[in-house]
Amino acid sequence: MPEPEQTPDEALNKYLRIVSKRRWWILPPAAVIAVSAAAFSFLLPNRYESEATILVESQQVPERYVTANTTTNLSEALVVMTDAILSRTQLLKIIDKFGLYSKERKSMVPEQLVELMRSKIKIEPVEKTTETRDINTFNISFTWDDPHAAQQVTKELTTLFINENNESREEQSTGTTNFLADQLKVAEGELKEQESRVRDFKMNNLGELPEQQPGNLAILSGLQGQLQSTMDSLARAREHQGYLQSLISQYQDIAAAGVPVSGTTAASPAEAIRQELARLQNQKADLLSRYTEKYPDVVKIDQQIKETEGLLAAATEAQEHAKPESAKENPKPTRPAIRDAAIAQYKSQLEANSIEIQNLTAEQKQIQSKIEEYQRRLNQTPVREQQLADLLRGYDLSKQHYNDLLSKKADSELATSLIKRQQGERFRIIDPPSLPSKPSSPPRLKISLAGLATGIGVGLAFAFFIELKNHSFRDEQELRRAFAFPLLLGVPKLPTKGEKRRRLRVAVLEWLGGAIMCLLIGATEFYVYWRG
Repeated sequence: MPEPEQTPDEALNKYLRIVSKRRWWILPPAAVIAVSAAAFSFLLPNRYESEATILVESQQVPERYVTANTTTNLSEALVVMTDAILSRTQLLKIIDKFGLYSKERKSMVPEQLVELMRSKIKIEPVEKTTETRDINTFNISFTWDDPHAAQQVTKELTTLFINENNESREEQSTGTTNFLADQLKVAEGELKEQESRVRDFKMNNLGELPEQQPGNLAILSGLQGQLQSTMDSLARAREHQGYLQSLISQYQDIAAAGVPVSGTTAASPAEAIRQELARLQNQKADLLSRYTEKYPDVVKIDQQIKETEGLLAAATEAQEHAKPESAKENPKPTRPAIRDAAIAQYKSQLEANSIEIQNLTAEQKQIQSKIEEYQRRLNQTPVREQQLADLLRGYDLSKQHYNDLLSKKADSELATSLIKRQQGERFRIIDPPSLPSKPSSPPRLKISLAGLATGIGVGLAFAFFIELKNHSFRDEQELRRAFAFPLLLGVPKLPTKGEKRRRLRVAVLEWLGGAIMCLLIGATEFYVYWRG
């Protein structure tokens, strides 16, 4: 017949009966171990923890005026500064300064002392919320057996952190400024090189540059007008040259043949001079319709008109002297000297005319040469424009790069000046190093409670172990589970009066001993709590 399973209430009642029956296997170990643990906790040396809180304070000048040139966040800065401050050199200086580990120095090397001190230092960021990971506050603490020494060492560590942060940020900012200054020098050299290229190109291609094209077109237009005017003047000078040559030839023929020239014939010199004078006057009128009297061509025509008028007067006088004696009212002899003077005057004018033609021809060639030069410049302008555009593109890029670096350098210098004046982002102590009044270790209450829990566990283990070794029946349920036949009769205990009195005394002593042990445990825990 299978053994019936126990219900939870039956199992609980069973364990409670075991605890109640074997209570003297539980209470004494619990009391002894708890009191021993509490006593042991007071044998351990006291350790005092001094703590300081540092706030990362943002820069006082708004960032729209001065932009910070350091981008290291607090987490990264803490890692770097912790490595620097907790270095072997710094910690050995602190150990020597405050006389720490005087006993340990006899048996430990400096590296071991440094590792021992590092284990007593805690640097922990303080997170404001669980949702954001931004950190702007952190704690620094040091644990030592003397509260004043712990406070002094914490103060020294706090000072080192603040100084290290100021120095590192200033060094980083100065390094950024110096780097930008070096890059600015390089960019300045490149910009000067580009400027030199552009300047040399413009010097080597003067007159062919795109910005000179309107001037070249205006000059070319003026030269073309000047060329046309010169060609017109040259044509008139050559025409006048033919006219003078015809006059000289007529006078020379008259002088050779001794025949007077008729004053009424169209071929006479006076008549030809009149025709030339009329032509010059018509030409002057035409020029005055377009130009003023001070225009060079008008002035020149005026000079030719005066000269022609002088020739006309000389020719008329010569013709009068050449008339027959019978046709004159007062006959006079002929004057060859006047004719010779007219011929000499014509030859002088012809010579001046030849010089003028030479000058005008040279001027025409010079103007044509200039026109060809300016036409060549205009033809080269598109090529120079493309070449200059390539050079200016490189120059503009270099100038933009230089201006960007110049602006960044100025901003970096402002940020560096702000850091040097302690107005940038900095560390500020919001909670100075504390002077601990109670030791932070050892955790005596925890040790005592752990001893109590251990004692109770040991007692329970003893109780259940003794119970397992006892195979006697304790109640009717155990009999029914052990035997298949039903229980027919039960014999109750019938103690005597002496047994009852003895059992009563034992019960009183047990309750008194149990109360004493419980009070001892309670008093021990309260004392540990009060002293801890």
